[in-house]
Amino acid sequence: MGLITGLCTFLYHLPQIYKWLLKPYYIASFFMTVAFLLVRKAPGLCEYLATQREDGNSCDFDWRELEILMFLSAIVMMKNRRAITLEQHIGNLFLFSKVANVILFFRLDIRLGILYVSLCVAFIMTCKPPLYMGPEYIKYFSDTTIDEELQRDSRVTWIVEFYANWSSDCQSFAPVFADLSLKYNCPGLRFGKVDIGRYGEVSQRYRVSTSPLARQLPSLVLFQGGREIMRRPMVDNKGRAVSWTFNEENIIREFNLNELFQKSKKLNKGHGLKEEEQNGFQENSVMHY
Repeated sequence: MGLITGLCTFLYHLPQIYKWLLKPYYIASFFMTVAFLLVRKAPGLCEYLATQREDGNSCDFDWRELEILMFLSAIVMMKNRRAITLEQHIGNLFLFSKVANVILFFRLDIRLGILYVSLCVAFIMTCKPPLYMGPEYIKYFSDTTIDEELQRDSRVTWIVEFYANWSSDCQSFAPVFADLSLKYNCPGLRFGKVDIGRYGEVSQRYRVSTSPLARQLPSLVLFQGGREIMRRPMVDNKGRAVSWTFNEENIIREFNLNELFQKSKKLNKGHGLKEEEQNGFQENSVMHY
């Protein structure tokens, strides 16, 4: 029954997945992922490749290659246990497949290994993961507007995401945060984002490290009356983030969104809130492609 439900869900979202996968980043990633398979199985090419098979068939995997591929599958399955979105699942597959391909190509022929690494470097420099462009109800702050917006009306509670465009975790979390903003945004509960990869001063002011070693991206901070009430992930004494899973269920529970929403939606829109909306509250109600 679960398999049938999963299949029906996949077919229902197939048009959206189809358009998503047709983006250049994912097309290039797919071919980089299956590169070794294509080389090993390509007629007219595979006959000239080295092999350790006893039967001398160079167009099929030898035992060591199968061992590496099996190990890759185990690693991807372990990493995907903590994955939240489809992008994270696909991203883990692409990442570890490229690592496995580097090992396989160098083992096969050092020249092919160097060529593949060069292609990987070119891919990283020229192809960036597509940013989320779906519907959301989020205010984007700059270094000059964040303090003013958070303190504009003491009745308004803000949930602010501190992110950086270069962070794959932030990119994966973007649709989750957007979905929460559509469900819980109301006059007294607002959602905001600030790119601390771009505004380094904001990073220092709100004590959110952009270092990959600190693992603080993304960070969600709850503000009431301009004061920080809580944040996730929490940070230990050494400035490192305490492990925390950024899924919708955890955020709703930890930030008590259902109760906050019930209290906040009763707040009547005062003059300050109307003026805020007129002066640039950003609502994306149509999906962009």
